[in-house]
Amino acid sequence: MAKHFDTQALDRYFAAMADPTRRAVLERLTQGPASVSDLHAPHQMALPSFLRHLRVLENGGLIVTEKRGRVRMARIEALPVRAAEDWLATLRRQWEDRLDRLDTLAEALEHDTKGDAQ
Repeated sequence: MAKHFDTQALDRYFAAMADPTRRAVLERLTQGPASVSDLHAPHQMALPSFLRHLRVLENGGLIVTEKRGRVRMARIEALPVRAAEDWLATLRRQWEDRLDRLDTLAEALEHDTKGDAQ
């Protein structure tokens, strides 16, 4: 039975991952939670532009932000990554099965061709 995947969630995930700034933020968050200010510091862009990147990551379910006193903290959310990995693994298995069948067919055809030549 084919596994069902939330295609809209996958679309949001891959859209969020399509930008190098957002990938850099995620890479930083693999080290642990960070303040928005700390996440913004290495990027050469205005804060409102950077906040849009964070919103895309939040909408994709890749990060969660919360206010702690006067500081907004962000942390990574692993569930969408697992869903994307599962989807990619399913595709890999499908293509590996297809390639195995193609290889079997090619070997059978080669064997038949060698048999006809004798």
